[in-house]
Amino acid sequence: MSLILFGTSRSRAFRALWMLEETGLPYEHRPVAVDACATDAELLSVNPGATIPCLLDDDFALSESLAINLWLACKASALEPLDARGEALAAQWSFWAASLEPAYVRWASHSFWLPEYRRDPVQATAALAELRRSLGRLDAALARQPWLLGSSFCVADLNVAGVFPLLRHAELGEFPHAARWLAACCARDAYARAGALA
Repeated sequence: MSLILFGTSRSRAFRALWMLEETGLPYEHRPVAVDACATDAELLSVNPGATIPCLLDDDFALSESLAINLWLACKASALEPLDARGEALAAQWSFWAASLEPAYVRWASHSFWLPEYRRDPVQATAALAELRRSLGRLDAALARQPWLLGSSFCVADLNVAGVFPLLRHAELGEFPHAARWLAACCARDAYARAGALA
């Protein structure tokens, strides 16, 4: 078995690096930066789409961080839900996490990314309201249990927490259960190891 992950820890590849560190599977890390994807010959040979992260598992290539993590959970039997319902819920939460990004990008663009003259406060306010509605759902789920699928950390937690660095600039302190959960996710040793990689 040969696993190679392309991408840097300062990109969405962080999510897959974190998962690899959690599983303990041996892997090689090729820290291809976002701006080098279109010219990295090795990455292009396995992922003509020129995106990171990309996982090469022997002769099987997979892109998209959340899909990579679902694959690794299954492959390693680590952080995997215990039954088909759990797998479906892990996928549900993973897709939910991906759905946060457009609202985040809209909020961040109109709050601090764009030059001031291009920012639209109405867009920023609407996007933040959308994020708050979504995060209310997460907070409610975590009010009932310590982790998304119950009593133990799993791929659903990792995939959702892996999207949260996007929200570090948002003023979302009104979600105490989500805050407690996120702190527990980020306190994991594998999270720190992944963050220390290139």
